[in-house]
Amino acid sequence: MDHLPVEVIGNILSRLRGARDVVIASATCRKWREAYCKHLHTLSFNSADSPFYRDLSTNRLEILITQTIFQTTGLQGLSVMMDDANKFSAATVIAWLMYTRDTLRWLSYNVRTTPNVNVLDICGRQKLEALVLAHNSITGVEPSFQRFPCLKSLSLSYVSISALDLNLLLSACPMIESLELVSLEIAMSDAQVTIELSSPTLKSVYFDGISLDKFILEADCIEFLHMKDCVLELFELIGNGTLKHFKLDDVSVIHLDIMETSDSLEVVDVNHFTMVWPKFYQMISRSQNLRKLRLWDVVFDDDDEIIDLESIAAGFTQLTHLSLSYDLKDGAAHYSLQGNTLLENVTVLELGWTVINDVFSIWVEELLRRCPNLKKLIIYGVVSETKTQGDCQILATFTWSIVQLMRKYIHVEVQFEYE
Repeated sequence: MDHLPVEVIGNILSRLRGARDVVIASATCRKWREAYCKHLHTLSFNSADSPFYRDLSTNRLEILITQTIFQTTGLQGLSVMMDDANKFSAATVIAWLMYTRDTLRWLSYNVRTTPNVNVLDICGRQKLEALVLAHNSITGVEPSFQRFPCLKSLSLSYVSISALDLNLLLSACPMIESLELVSLEIAMSDAQVTIELSSPTLKSVYFDGISLDKFILEADCIEFLHMKDCVLELFELIGNGTLKHFKLDDVSVIHLDIMETSDSLEVVDVNHFTMVWPKFYQMISRSQNLRKLRLWDVVFDDDDEIIDLESIAAGFTQLTHLSLSYDLKDGAAHYSLQGNTLLENVTVLELGWTVINDVFSIWVEELLRRCPNLKKLIIYGVVSETKTQGDCQILATFTWSIVQLMRKYIHVEVQFEYE
């Protein structure tokens, strides 16, 4: 260890999880202390990592963080994530940011202060490439072009911001590629909450816990879109057909339109979503390169509506991974088994149920017939805690039927996942 260059020691210290561990390690010897002061790249203060921070008073915590930061030079990454138990002095927090802003490449910031600290004003027009803000308020964003000329990743969680300020902030990031919005508190200017965002460079977008009337996103280069736990009346994605990965997870949206961007889709993953199948199929039907299609626990507006396997087989000939959940309503299967088009490229098949009956075995058999090159079958099921004799008999009959069926497909690996 004595022969390690001080720069290498600085890299080692930078990989430690928390600032407390860095300080302890730097006390090893004079060389490690020098590495901490002159060659440390990242520091992290996170109250969730250790009860140590919670045991300190706010005043003592401010002094400790200040001393730790001010002994370093050239920090490239700084994370200060404190829970709501502490409310810090704005002057102290501003000093942290002013001291490090010239060299910072990424900043994670969740600090409550009195009064509120405008992180955007302090860190704007610097080298910042990634910014994570949580539990803060953003107001009065200036319409300044290239305010964050190097920013590529922006994450806002539990942040209060108006629709206008959000649009202006995105416009001030000419290099942005990744955007995460989690449980935003949108300041309302009228009865209808509408957000319109536009970026020519965005590639990855993640929305979680967003409730709006209208959301329009214009992103010419978008490749990844994931929406989770969102409630929207209208969502429209405008682009140039670059979207490759589209995921909906427990989303409620009345009008959904991604048709303009769906030409290059490779993955469609839908979970806990209410849909009108003909409209949804039309929206993704232009995806000639679709490799994975997952329709899991979907609900239909019309009880008589079905997802016919024939349209999937004929429309997505490049499909290699197919996942379908099974649900019965009034004894009618939601997946039509009519047609004979084969899913020749499907090698992984995932099937699931919420209520098991004899029809499920028939459905599995038909899907196996349609996938002549299948290599792996995964069956997911829900088993109730209170099982009657009839429930046990149905499960036993199903298991027996699958065992009999798989004797015809000995080349297929079978897995069962029950919950």
